[in-house]
Amino acid sequence: MYPQLLQHLHRDIDLTQVEAEEFMSILSYQALEKKEILISPEQNVNKEYYILKGCLSAYYLDKNGQKHILQFAIEDWWISDFEAFFNAQPAQLFVECLEDSEVLGLEKSALEHLYLRLPKFERFFRIKVTKAFVSLRNRILSSLQNDSKSRYLEFCKDYPSLESRIANYHIANYLGITPESLSRLKKKI
Repeated sequence: MYPQLLQHLHRDIDLTQVEAEEFMSILSYQALEKKEILISPEQNVNKEYYILKGCLSAYYLDKNGQKHILQFAIEDWWISDFEAFFNAQPAQLFVECLEDSEVLGLEKSALEHLYLRLPKFERFFRIKVTKAFVSLRNRILSSLQNDSKSRYLEFCKDYPSLESRIANYHIANYLGITPESLSRLKKKI
């Protein structure tokens, strides 16, 4: 059993011991090293991942080879190429470890079976998807409405422990600015 994951689940749904054990039984543990790629473009994605330890990023490489970070995921978060996962299509994103990490993989087929047996998990993942959608919408609006300083301050608020864990160039990429601009911003603040 993973107490951290149980707390995560109990924030949104009540589970009996038997239900928790059933959920835990369908998860697969994976230890990953820094810079290891968990998902690559064109790969079939049949799992989403809960982060027990570490930090991962999901990013897209454009036709010029330029990286665009879409998401960071740290302890107690979920990550995957969700479009590929939900729509059974090849991945477009990379998911890479920025630190040595430990994750729990959840296969889509096992999840679908779990929904039928224990509908409360459908509620749990609906809540997670809704929160992720709102977060993404807020990020898009922030990038359209706010200057780089405001976006950086929002990042620090949303990811309070992350700045000390990852390189500035990752943060700059996520914010859509150059590392030099981020350095100047941090000096002003």
